[in-house]
Amino acid sequence: MSRRLAGGDQKGLSLADQLTVARAAAVPLVVALFAIPFPGHDYWATGVFCAAMATDWFDGRIARRSGRTSPLGSLLDPVADKLLVMATLIVLLEQDVFPAWMVAAIVARELLITGLRQAAVERGVVIAARDLGKLKTWSQAIAAAVGGLAAAGAWGTGVSWWALLVALALTWISGLDYARSAPQLLRSRAAVSP
Repeated sequence: MSRRLAGGDQKGLSLADQLTVARAAAVPLVVALFAIPFPGHDYWATGVFCAAMATDWFDGRIARRSGRTSPLGSLLDPVADKLLVMATLIVLLEQDVFPAWMVAAIVARELLITGLRQAAVERGVVIAARDLGKLKTWSQAIAAAVGGLAAAGAWGTGVSWWALLVALALTWISGLDYARSAPQLLRSRAAVSP
């Protein structure tokens, strides 16, 4: 385990890591804005959600440009994304924007892959986000934003249904991709371990 992950960096969190933490911290605000009725609350919630998700693009760009990627960031980044997107999808169920079975199928996949990644970490392997996983995350985020606007009355729920169906398909395709590659990663790590 790196010294930074175990004991922390004396300089504190990098800017990329701070943006990731801010994204996770935005979750209660987004949920509250969707849940508490006041004029335009769904628009406000969707706007805050989109701003928070935009930090995902910025923190990745900053980390790549500075060459400062950390084990903490590698672990926390996908967790922050999942928290924000899943919380938004779930809170929108109350507004009948999405079918519950679609959201349940997405949440189930996320829990399974999070468990797989945790098992890998316990064996000393950090499974980094794959391209399909990133595409999955953004498809879910777009579906959540489309659903937020549907809840606000910008368009009908049929639009959000189709957006979430695309996200659901990509979610399970990327999950199968992780499941297919994980055993090979774990075996190769075990082969080089003393």
